[in-house]
Amino acid sequence: MSDERISASRVIPAPADRVLAVLRDPDGHVAIDSSGMLQSAEGERVEQEGDGFLVHMDREALGDYDLGRYDVTVRITAYRPDTQIEWRIESPRFDIGHRYGYRLRAVEGGTEVESYCDWSMIDEKWKPIFPVIDAKALKATLGILERAVLRGYPRPLAVR
Repeated sequence: MSDERISASRVIPAPADRVLAVLRDPDGHVAIDSSGMLQSAEGERVEQEGDGFLVHMDREALGDYDLGRYDVTVRITAYRPDTQIEWRIESPRFDIGHRYGYRLRAVEGGTEVESYCDWSMIDEKWKPIFPVIDAKALKATLGILERAVLRGYPRPLAVR
């Protein structure tokens, strides 16, 4: 781990396509968020690099900066079926350029999933506020992700 990147990993006892089914779904991001900032989402499931969806945020859950409620666009910067999904956060209020993502690797018993946040390419003026969430939060989200995958999330659209 560098000083400008944090990560956490966990083996989830399921194939990569089931893990990615949650990570490709805008509502999946809300469902597994351990920070409490993601309130709801709108948009279609991710199919490729460049896709995006809207997330309604509330920074109050972190108790650090009073930003009120605000919206961001999650813009997919890398998508490789069964191995990676990565995105940046876009907003008219701030477009910092940090990246969040997941790398997946088939292992005996399931899929090793690495969650990461990388702010190595952002402007120096933003670096003092990073990391916004810590590696423990990434690890907690992986636990919630496992629970979601094993419970069968996302449910078929007809059931929602």
